Amino acid sequence: MTGPRNEEEHEELRRERRALTIGAVQALILTCAAFAIPATGLLTGLAALAGIALLGVLQIAVHFRWFLHLDLRRSHRHDLQLVLFTVLIVTLMVGGSIWILFDLHDRMM
Repeated sequence: MTGPRNEEEHEELRRERRALTIGAVQALILTCAAFAIPATGLLTGLAALAGIALLGVLQIAVHFRWFLHLDLRRSHRHDLQLVLFTVLIVTLMVGGSIWILFDLHDRMM
């Protein structure tokens, strides 16, 4: 039975597989690049850390775009705002904890 609904579902499945494949390839390339930086000695010291951090941020963007399907379209803005708010709360909690620990360390000296 090949009705219009079946064809639409098949096309949607094909688009989903294509998106997942693109995301997986991009994530694999970024992961290999992050492992290649220290393995090849291409960058050293602070430059290596900055390069790996940049590749990590790009990896997060790839996961948001291709696997979590978050983008800047109006229909997805609520999901994006939820993720950004979560990042804000986690950053405040971790940053505040580190700040308190360093302050306690200074007071103990």
